[in-house]
Amino acid sequence: MRRAAPVLIAVALAGCGGGGNAVQGTAPNAPEKIALSSPAFQEGGTIPKRFTCDGAGTSPPLRWSGVPAGSAELLLLMEDPDAPNGTFVHWIVARIPASARGLPAGRVPPGAVQLQQSFGKSSYGGPCPPEDDPPHHYVFSLYSLERKLPVSKADSPEEVRSKLKGAAGARGQLKATYGR
Repeated sequence: MRRAAPVLIAVALAGCGGGGNAVQGTAPNAPEKIALSSPAFQEGGTIPKRFTCDGAGTSPPLRWSGVPAGSAELLLLMEDPDAPNGTFVHWIVARIPASARGLPAGRVPPGAVQLQQSFGKSSYGGPCPPEDDPPHHYVFSLYSLERKLPVSKADSPEEVRSKLKGAAGARGQLKATYGR
């Protein structure tokens, strides 16, 4: 049983944002021109349980305005900069049509594609910080892209962030917390 303990701890940390494919550094910067919000929680507020690993794990609804004219497409990142091994990427949605003005809960618009996040899946991975940690901060970043980004489902979160640098014309952010 003594040998199983390290394996169980590693599995638990990977499932809660403490392992997996964490990335280093902050998300790419861009001028703050997009207003990003959610009807489910306020800026700086708490993400409701239904959008976390303790609930249904459904992606939250998001709304935005102020996307610059001439944008080719949008890209959404959801990250936890408080994860122990670096920034944990919970969600990447690429190829969002520039004409879109939001995402309903649990869905992405036609034509959009969910890319691999730090859990290793191409889907939303709800907040799931370790139970003994203080609440983690979660940052939703919506980027308007001046050109279509050459991404694929095989790209790691690090590769997507690297490709995003220099392609973003504007950004909007929404920050919230969740603790267990």
